[in-house]
Amino acid sequence: MPALLAVTLPFFALVLCGWLAGRFRVLPEAAIPGLNAFVLFFALPCMLFRFGAASPVAAVFNPRALALYTACGLLIVALAAGMSRRGWVGRRLGWQDAAFGAFVAAFPNTGFMGMPLMVALLGPAAAAPMMVTLLADMFIISGVCLALAQMQGSGHLPWARRLRALMAGPLKNPQPWAIALGALFSVMGWALPAPAARIVELLGGAATPVALFTIGAVLWRSGLHAQRRTPPAEVLPIAALKLFVHPALMFAGGLALAAAGWPLEAFTLMVLTLAAALPSASNASLLAERHGADNGRVARIILASTVLAFASFTGLAALFGVEPVAP
Repeated sequence: MPALLAVTLPFFALVLCGWLAGRFRVLPEAAIPGLNAFVLFFALPCMLFRFGAASPVAAVFNPRALALYTACGLLIVALAAGMSRRGWVGRRLGWQDAAFGAFVAAFPNTGFMGMPLMVALLGPAAAAPMMVTLLADMFIISGVCLALAQMQGSGHLPWARRLRALMAGPLKNPQPWAIALGALFSVMGWALPAPAARIVELLGGAATPVALFTIGAVLWRSGLHAQRRTPPAEVLPIAALKLFVHPALMFAGGLALAAAGWPLEAFTLMVLTLAAALPSASNASLLAERHGADNGRVARIILASTVLAFASFTGLAALFGVEPVAP
């Protein structure tokens, strides 16, 4: 456990630093979108490109892992949305708020936190399964949740138009393109010229600290602009789905696949299970705000899952017997 804490504690401490920087106005609120843009459009794509170029393509586009992760994510979406619609989270919610509750229940913070944390714990081999989860979340899980959100007040929109709108977001995001470009370099055996490789290395190296710091700052900003105070009954059930039910379902699904004669590698199943145990994606609160949902509730779910994940994620890694490869 001390070796695990030596890895996980600094990651969560950097998130706290970002929150404190916003809380005490060391970081101006106007600077937060710039930090987020730097990570999203520069640092993180470079990190993903490097991992993609260094990973076997079959591992990055593993259909069995993709199917398992997607199926479990969709089950969590259905469970979270159903709980919200039936009022099992303190009150009955409309489709829009139920959809964004499902979004944060099923969408882990893979890019900003999960990728660097998992590589620090398990080594570069963890990058390929993590990219599987990122692709599934961006193209399938988020699309389903946004489609559910549009069921409230937009029934007149043609389905073709809805589909185009839903696909526009992932296709404009540089992360899947960075993974695809890295996979192309891996297949072709290409390498960047030395100066370009050094630039990508420097930008990719900045991804982890800046992304973690940005998570905290985004959480502070989201709480600042919350529409109302959200009671714990509307927050904790969804956070529990994210941190406990999601990874348990993932591990059980892996065991079921093995029993059916389609086993995943033990390492891949462990990575998928730990990925499901990550806290909710921090940018979900910004997305909820943009779509007019209750971003305060979403922000508090993300905050609760992030705080609790320090103990739950570290404990799950200890149960798996993880021996960190990085101090």
